[in-house]
Amino acid sequence: MKYTKLPNTNIEVSKICLGTMTWGKQNTEAEGHEQMDYALDRGVNFFDTAELYPVPAHPDRQSHTEKIIGTWFKKTGNREKVILGTKIAGKAPFTAFIRETGFSKGSIVSAVENSLKRLQTDYIDLYQLHWPERNTNYFGQRAYKHDVNDPWEDNFREVLETLTNLVQQGKIRNIGISNETPWGTMRFLEEVRKDSSLAKPITVQNPYSLLNRQFETGMSEVSAHENIGLLAYSPLGFGVLSGKYLGGKQPENARITLFPNYNRYIKESAVKATEKYNALALANGLSLAQMSLAYVNTRSFLTSNIIGATSITQLKENIESINVSLSDEVLHGIEEIHEQIPNPAP
Repeated sequence: MKYTKLPNTNIEVSKICLGTMTWGKQNTEAEGHEQMDYALDRGVNFFDTAELYPVPAHPDRQSHTEKIIGTWFKKTGNREKVILGTKIAGKAPFTAFIRETGFSKGSIVSAVENSLKRLQTDYIDLYQLHWPERNTNYFGQRAYKHDVNDPWEDNFREVLETLTNLVQQGKIRNIGISNETPWGTMRFLEEVRKDSSLAKPITVQNPYSLLNRQFETGMSEVSAHENIGLLAYSPLGFGVLSGKYLGGKQPENARITLFPNYNRYIKESAVKATEKYNALALANGLSLAQMSLAYVNTRSFLTSNIIGATSITQLKENIESINVSLSDEVLHGIEEIHEQIPNPAP
C-alpha cells in the first residue's frame, strides 16, 4: 500500500480508501465485516461512510452502513487502526426521513451524536458535508443553473462555527466537504481567512474518473493553491469502468442492473469512451478496472481513491491497482481518448 497525509495534518492515510455505501443493501453485515478485515490486512487504513448509506436511501435501511462498521469495531477492537470518515446528509426529498436535514447547528450536532452511537466510537477523524444545502450542480448535473427561488441563505460561517465547536469537543478531528464547486469551496475558505480560529476544510469528496474529469476544471487549481485534497469517489463510474456492462450486458446483482436510474455513466457517449478505454487497456495487458483506478492514483491533487466492491474478488483487484504503473504509452492513449470524448459522464 502507498500512503499520504490528510492535508494540513499528520494523519497518514492509505491512497486507497474503502468505500462502504453498498453495506446493508447489496452486502450483508458479514460481508461488510469481511471486506474491512481484508482491506485492513492489505494496508487500507482509511474507510469512508455516511449517515445516508446504504444507497439508494430508504427509511428501513437508513444508517445501516454505519451500524455495520460499529459492530465491526466492537468485535475486532480495530478502531485505532482506522482513519474514519463519515458525512451529514444535506437537504433533499430522499433525506426527509433522516431528521430535519440541512446544516443548522441542531442538525449538525444531532447528526454527529447519532453517527458516534452507530459507529460505536468516541470520535470521527473526518466529518464531511455530503452535498451543499444550496441548489447547485452536483449528482450528475453538468452545468450550474441559478435558481432565483432557492430559499437558501448564506450560512458558511455558522456551519464552520458549529463544526469548529465539535472539533474543540474532540468529537470530530477534521472537516471536509463533498460534491462542492469552486465557488462553494472558496466561500468556506474566505470565512477561515477572516477568522483563523475556524476549522478549515481539508478535503473535498467529488466524483473523478476517466469518464468524469471535471474536477480538473477549476477545482484542481483550488486544490493546489489551498491544499485541499481530493477524495475521489466513483473512480469506476458505478462499475462501468470495470467493463462488465460492455456489449449491453446487465450482470445479475450489479449496481446499474438493480438500480437503472443510476444511468449517468452508461449514456451513449460514456459507452463509446468506455469501449475505447477498454481497448487501450487490453492492448497493454491491463484490465480496464485496474487501468482506470491506476490513472486516478496518479493525480497530483489526489489524497485518496475511494473504491467500492460487492465481492472480495472485486475488492482484491481494486486494492491491487495501487501497484499498477501506467506506461507513457498508456497515459498518452488515455489523453487521446479524453480529447476525443471529454467528460462523457456528468
